[in-house]
Amino acid sequence: MQQRSSIFSLVFALALSTAMWLYVDRVLAAHQRATAALNQIPRGNLSDLYPRWLGSRELLLRHRDPYSKEVTREIQSGYYGRPLDPSRPQDPKDQQAFAYPVYVAFLLAPTVHFPFEPVRRAFDILLIVLTAGSVWFWFKAMQWNSSWVVWMTAAILVLGSFAAVQGIKLDQLTLLVAGLISLCAFFLTTGQLFLGGVVLAVSTIKPQLVSPLVACLLLWAITDWRYRKHLVWGFGTTMAVLLLASEAVLPGWIRKFWIAVHEYVSYTGGTSLIDRLLFPESGRTVSAAIIAILLALAWRVRRAEPGSREFAFLLAKILAATLLIVPTFAPYNQMILLPAVLLTAREWSESWRAGAIPKAMLAATVLALGWPWVAAIGLALASLRVPITALDDVLYAPLYTVLAIPFVLLLDLAVLSGTEWFQESPAPAPAPARLAMSDGKL
Repeated sequence: MQQRSSIFSLVFALALSTAMWLYVDRVLAAHQRATAALNQIPRGNLSDLYPRWLGSRELLLRHRDPYSKEVTREIQSGYYGRPLDPSRPQDPKDQQAFAYPVYVAFLLAPTVHFPFEPVRRAFDILLIVLTAGSVWFWFKAMQWNSSWVVWMTAAILVLGSFAAVQGIKLDQLTLLVAGLISLCAFFLTTGQLFLGGVVLAVSTIKPQLVSPLVACLLLWAITDWRYRKHLVWGFGTTMAVLLLASEAVLPGWIRKFWIAVHEYVSYTGGTSLIDRLLFPESGRTVSAAIIAILLALAWRVRRAEPGSREFAFLLAKILAATLLIVPTFAPYNQMILLPAVLLTAREWSESWRAGAIPKAMLAATVLALGWPWVAAIGLALASLRVPITALDDVLYAPLYTVLAIPFVLLLDLAVLSGTEWFQESPAPAPAPARLAMSDGKL
């Protein structure tokens, strides 16, 4: 009976994931191609990896400034198929400039000698493997000892979520960063704090996504310097190497990067989810308050060790709250919500028995997370019988709950935490375990 249930779970997960991929390919992408052709909107490779790859290639092989206008126009020629023309109102506003720290080039250095298309295909495979692996890393970081069927079912569902499908289709580095975050959490849980710090530093290739996590983990580490200093050393050493090496290959790059980021926010109209719900001035105040609350949470659970329930909840809350304040909102950024989703799933039974409010929150979670698959199934099936133009009014139905997901999961975490918000910090772990962790062993 259990084996039959496991097989059903896998088949059901595969069906949902297949529906989402079909929706993105047959409905969403097909509609965008038709719209672009009708309105003469340029379409090239449309790979978010391409601007980073080309900028890295020009910097490392030809010693050109990747932030320069000349390189930006070359990026546009590949990304859009031609440079953007301000006189054409239908042209996209996103300039696709190199708006990353210079040290992203060091990660891409092994690829700059190859043509882009093979690099892109290899990167897609890497994202798929790393995304599936991140589920396993989070299982280990949360001390969730489950069967391989549960992990595989979760991995298939994650790979079939709209966030993952969009990220893979666009070759988005967010999925790489999400995987690095999960690897960092795994290293912390296994006592390899120095390696955790190294990975955390590398993940800052997208600083807006990891800055709150970095601040909270460093605060957590310095509150118990004797046992956690290796995290700080790993992070600090790696960041120093990355920054100095970046300055060596492109002197004055920090100022250029800062200008590129401000220009990016300007031409994309980048605003946080909080800014969208409030006036910009109020949004900045609320965002600052959220950062302060996260630091307070890190301080309150400063005695919690990696692998504990309290520490897992801390990481999940930090990442979920980050999505509220990150200056750009895109569905693929929701890949960092994975620990919040897994914690909700792990504690489903206990939460369901806890009362009416937890039950209501779980129902809202199922609706928010499940609706994209339900809508994707409907649209994928409809696309087999009717032309895409007939689906215009409901084309984006799978995205109707996207904005609600971070809020629902944050409320879930608050409810699941229960009285933890007001209780004393957990007691320190016994001395032998702490000493073992400081040596990188368990």
